[in-house]
Amino acid sequence: MVVGDLTYVCVQQKWHYICVLVDLYNREIIGYSSGPNKDAQLVYRAFSTVKSDLNRLELFHTDRGNEFKNKFPDDALEAFQIKQSLSHKGTPYDNAAREATFKTIKTEFISRRVFPNQHVLDLELFDYVHWFNNLRIHGSLDYLTPIEYKLQHL
Repeated sequence: MVVGDLTYVCVQQKWHYICVLVDLYNREIIGYSSGPNKDAQLVYRAFSTVKSDLNRLELFHTDRGNEFKNKFPDDALEAFQIKQSLSHKGTPYDNAAREATFKTIKTEFISRRVFPNQHVLDLELFDYVHWFNNLRIHGSLDYLTPIEYKLQHL
């Protein structure tokens, strides 16, 4: 199962947004995007960065935000026959793993930062995702990185 969510970051004193897709199997960030608009295109672009075979994904779980209940993501999910699951209204605990991952991202990557421009945000997000997947150990993965966990359990 893959979960997705959005959060906001400050770029030149304006809000921009980050969309992250997380594989619950190994907590790996498999897709991400950032931009000035909180919209379905941001979600669509995050799916376009997924390097694995999208046909192997079975379920995509998100909250009920309009950016997730839109034609762009719906078309991508339908094309790859991925079922969508939405959290129940007012129930953030439906997706505790997603919430925990975003708390980590907010604490480690976003907290009190102002990015000078979108390009710098994109570069630093790329670096953070690489670090998160390949170098950061996770207690829930027996203190392995997401990539190490995946390789050990192939």
